[in-house]
Amino acid sequence: MLSHAARPNPRPFRENRFLQGLCAAYALVWALTAIRPLYPGDWVMENLLVVLSVGGLAWTYRRFPLSDLSYLLIAAFLALHAVGAHYTYSNVPIGFWMKAHWGLARNPFDRIVHFSFGLLLAYPVREVFMRVARTRGFWNYYLPLDVVLAASAVYEIIESTTARLSAPELGDAFLGTQGDIWDAQKDMTAAAVGAVLTMLIVALVRRLNRMPEPAD
Repeated sequence: MLSHAARPNPRPFRENRFLQGLCAAYALVWALTAIRPLYPGDWVMENLLVVLSVGGLAWTYRRFPLSDLSYLLIAAFLALHAVGAHYTYSNVPIGFWMKAHWGLARNPFDRIVHFSFGLLLAYPVREVFMRVARTRGFWNYYLPLDVVLAASAVYEIIESTTARLSAPELGDAFLGTQGDIWDAQKDMTAAAVGAVLTMLIVALVRRLNRMPEPAD
């Protein structure tokens, strides 16, 4: 059974078979999507934050390991990002299928990943607040949303600045705006909706299971 935020059950990495398998699965996805990316320069830029994030998770594991569920959600998001980095977000094949099948104006994969940023990462953020700041009640649900919104905004700023300064020739391929001047705002909205949905699901599960707030 997966450990979760209320019962993280930290274990050394060598004893955590689930986490070992998760790392191997993600490494395989990353390696496959690193083969002949559509725009190699864009792929490198897209993976700079990935390297820092994975390195940070590995570095903090010994002192502050998260629950299995949090690592699963993080890995799922990183896998989606790996696919987007391989093709560039506006050129992912399944997005073109969705565009044609549903009559959309643009490839929606980029928006789906931003939605997934909130949906999949709000829970790990909530776990950190619960265990470090000992948050309870309303703050357990508001602060993860707040962090997702802030992180999404900071990412949009970093993304646009990096594209202008280091690789202006990549332009739309890196930003994935697809001609939409409101793309950044819509991406942040998608992330916020994903985070709100996750918090609602967590609240519903806790209510159905009548789970008490974790003790200090």
